[in-house]
Amino acid sequence: MILDGRDPASVAAAAQALRAGELVGLPTETVYGLGADASNDAAVAKIYAAKGRPSNHPLIVHVADATGVDHYVREVPAFARQLMQAFWPGPLTLILPRRPAVGAAAAGGQDSIGLRCPSHPLAHALLLAARALGVHGVAAPSANKFGRVSPTTAAHVQGEFGDALLILDGGACEVGIESTIIDCTRGAPVLLRPGQITRAQVQAACGLHLLSKEELAAPAPRASGTLEAHYAPQAKVRLMDGRALQTALDVLGRDFDGGQATIAVYARSILRVPSSKVLYRRMPDDAAAAAQQLFAVLRDFDAQGVSLIWVEHLPDTSDWEGVRDRLQRAAAA
Repeated sequence: MILDGRDPASVAAAAQALRAGELVGLPTETVYGLGADASNDAAVAKIYAAKGRPSNHPLIVHVADATGVDHYVREVPAFARQLMQAFWPGPLTLILPRRPAVGAAAAGGQDSIGLRCPSHPLAHALLLAARALGVHGVAAPSANKFGRVSPTTAAHVQGEFGDALLILDGGACEVGIESTIIDCTRGAPVLLRPGQITRAQVQAACGLHLLSKEELAAPAPRASGTLEAHYAPQAKVRLMDGRALQTALDVLGRDFDGGQATIAVYARSILRVPSSKVLYRRMPDDAAAAAQQLFAVLRDFDAQGVSLIWVEHLPDTSDWEGVRDRLQRAAAA
């Protein structure tokens, strides 16, 4: 059931559900999460089962503030503290060395754990209410079936898991794609997943060069949303440059006419669409706006029954890196 997040009673009910080992759908500024008490292995197992997610694929644990880190982490490097000060609360996840006695299920059995402090006011209120009941952190991957398009509204979550799940409605997500993930277990920051917070911002905040996974001598820890194929709609996604898109549309217009649309196009370029077989939607020119609507657009295309989604290649600049990453993984699926 969807509860109005503006009602304090809704937040209290969700906190009680978490304490009781139940699942809760909750908004964050990035996407909606499917939450459980991160210290309750049985509750965390419900997340894996509901999503169809492998149990060795780690979850991100959400904490109310930086003081919640010490419950899960045995050591916090100085540069990680700098990143917390710069970007928490906000869309940044830090992978840190895990204390052996806590969070093993949420960490996918690894000796590291991913932590984040969300900036959404409703998420913050829920985390504070849950902490008052003894829930130190909430493991909350995106509230969708494993590998599929992440949800950015309460209705998306209900569509994935039905009426039985308690879902706090906090409106549409502001950021729209998942958090930037930085591995802090290597003595230097390592980018595992791009997001709204860019490489340049991370480097400026901590004063260190941000490494890529490819620069490591040893494998990086497993982390959420880093599989080659992920974030995929039901329709097949294909990435194309603007000229190839227009050529394909011209060919389609000559060969087909009438009937239900079977192809969707999402592009920044202004294109001629000569066939009613095509749904055409303009992508914002601004990277942040494109990120905010990306998953909702993909879900809408699926809802309209298209079998193919053609997306224009994105600019090769740092502000577009998070959106590029999500679309490349969607296309790989």
